[in-house]
Amino acid sequence: MKRNKAILTILSILVAATMMLTGCGGGSGADNGKTIKIGASAVPHAEILEAAKPLLEKKGIHLEIVEFNDYVQPNLALNSKELDANFFQHKPYLDNFMDEHKDVKLKSVGGIHIAPMGVYSKKVKDLNDLADGTSVSLPNDPTNGGRALLLLEKAGLIKLNPNAGLKATVQDVTENPKHLKFQEMEAAQIPRSLEDVDAAIINTDYALKVGLVPSKEALILEDSTSPYVNIVAVREGDESRPEIQTLMEVLHSDELKQFILDKYQGAIVPAFTEN
Repeated sequence: MKRNKAILTILSILVAATMMLTGCGGGSGADNGKTIKIGASAVPHAEILEAAKPLLEKKGIHLEIVEFNDYVQPNLALNSKELDANFFQHKPYLDNFMDEHKDVKLKSVGGIHIAPMGVYSKKVKDLNDLADGTSVSLPNDPTNGGRALLLLEKAGLIKLNPNAGLKATVQDVTENPKHLKFQEMEAAQIPRSLEDVDAAIINTDYALKVGLVPSKEALILEDSTSPYVNIVAVREGDESRPEIQTLMEVLHSDELKQFILDKYQGAIVPAFTEN
């Protein structure tokens, strides 16, 4: 009995010692490294981040992705330090957001891709077939609304006041020969409006999320001259954090560029050159 008790005591000590070693650094490099939390739209941003995960793990960084379904909360959460970075928006949107939210101090640390905005329709196959009085849904936030109107102007459907620039609104429409009727709504809700309107102008992330194929189904898409490159944003002062620098190295890697090209087949276009 004494021998059995001695053996059990020794085993207990060994188990305890093993647990202590594991808790103090016996795990993998990623477990001992940094964890960064990034807010993102589901498609394509979270998908791109998922592809980056294993590359970051090799560098000792664990990536936690928090998905958002709107364009407001990711910036508020980042500003309040609930996130380390976010990846869902383009620079014009971020600039406008900070103009409207003076307490928000965020900064871009680099562009990743262009997600061309497109015009979609369940009613017609060609923009020239849009009838007089056509209803068109477009985003109601200032930057994406202006972006949508510029796309309609590029398509020859309207003309805008040239002084309006990227922040054009429906009040800046100077010519509207087809008497388009604009229905402004939250960007995330626009895909649901496709059955109720003649045409809808949809951001690519939301188009992909509902199964639309921009390169095949959009009646017109923005081209590579678009200024709306999607960026990674951080709080001012965090740009030089080693984890953020490593994140950007991975997102700008040849592996991630190839992932974007293979996965999205032109619907999403890399906005960086290979390292």
